[in-house]
Amino acid sequence: MEQSSPVSGAPHSDAGGAHDFAASDKASPRVRRIQRTALALLLLSGIINYIDRATLSIANPLIRQDLGLSVAEMGLLLSAFLWAYAFAQLPAGAFVDRFGARVMLSVSLATWSVAQAFGGVVNSFGQFFAARMILGIGEAPQFPTSAKVVRDWFGKKERGAATGIWNSSSTLGTAISAPLLTVVMLTVGWRWMFGIMGIAGLVVALGFYLVHRDPHQVDLTQRERAYLNDGEEEVAARPTWNDWRRLFGFGTTWGMLLGFFGTIYVLWLYNAWLPTYLQMEFHLTIAKSGWVAAVPYLFGVVGSLSGGKVCDVLAKRGVSAINSRKYPMAASLLGVAFFTVLTGLTHSATLAVVFISISMLLLYVSSSAAWAMASVAAPANCTASIGAMQNFGGYFGGALAPVITGFIVQQSHSFQPALFVGAAVAAIAVVGYWVLVRQPIPAAVQTRNA
Repeated sequence: MEQSSPVSGAPHSDAGGAHDFAASDKASPRVRRIQRTALALLLLSGIINYIDRATLSIANPLIRQDLGLSVAEMGLLLSAFLWAYAFAQLPAGAFVDRFGARVMLSVSLATWSVAQAFGGVVNSFGQFFAARMILGIGEAPQFPTSAKVVRDWFGKKERGAATGIWNSSSTLGTAISAPLLTVVMLTVGWRWMFGIMGIAGLVVALGFYLVHRDPHQVDLTQRERAYLNDGEEEVAARPTWNDWRRLFGFGTTWGMLLGFFGTIYVLWLYNAWLPTYLQMEFHLTIAKSGWVAAVPYLFGVVGSLSGGKVCDVLAKRGVSAINSRKYPMAASLLGVAFFTVLTGLTHSATLAVVFISISMLLLYVSSSAAWAMASVAAPANCTASIGAMQNFGGYFGGALAPVITGFIVQQSHSFQPALFVGAAVAAIAVVGYWVLVRQPIPAAVQTRNA
């Protein structure tokens, strides 16, 4: 029997009429508590997620020295996580929709944390490559799960802000990771740095399983269900294979993939190479580059929170659910292309950090808008699936970015051409997103059996 949890509370009765339920646009105090707890857990797990991703980037010079790796080999190693993460998205989203957020994120966290700890004991390129692949597979359900939790526990006009909060974990985690991991690495070594992060993740995995509940595990009142459905058509709780497959038949899905490809390509150009870029182009020390590299990600936190809020403001002012996400996504990504070009043109370390900081703010406006799109672009039982498909497109681009950047830098001995390529990718992605993303995907027609 399912045990009660701190967030589920006791069953409630509701004496109001059906017309009251249909008009409900306010969350009950109990649902508000669940929302706050869920967002806190998603924020914490997301921070752990991104700190774990950053360990290899932060330790890049020391690992190359200890294992005797070239810059191009490090680019391949950096991309190992990304390839596994990208391709694991497709089954991950379907699993989240079928088995629920509670189980999938708990298993996900535990898996990637074990892989992270293993990264601290590797002795060869091959072993490290395998550890990073498992890390990518383990982390794949994190963001589709977060999108699912927001769809499960928030009304439609509140999902943008909620998405911005959990999505800020990516930039907040990266901002924290640069100074935190640099200090830990220089204090206890890069191997212990990996081990410590693995243990921290296992603790958070246990906490999420013990505290979080999916909606079907809570005895919701009719008024609470009316708020959560928010006028949307109810569909079967679990998607079928055909439900998942039919998503690929809509231009909206492909537009979301292409738009996120551009966003995550540029993001991982910076995530993978920013400390090294500062060291190679402007001759900053390892310690100093770790602190300076944190600055753009603080701007990313602002972008993530404001991006989600902009979506909600537009929706409340009558802009359609799709367009309230589409407009800020396209505009911000176009700005990313512009400021990435400026980064490639400048010879000033200060201006480079300024331009990258603006790009990072806009990247996270784009990211929040994209994930907010996942909560309205498809039927409720396919939220994690379409979010994962979008993330697959994004991290396919993200997987290419470290490799392409590494080879370009090795051949040209400069980051400038790599930055120009990133700007072009972002600009092309804007066009595809604008043209293809037009209408929400309708629910499949369900046949009724007696």
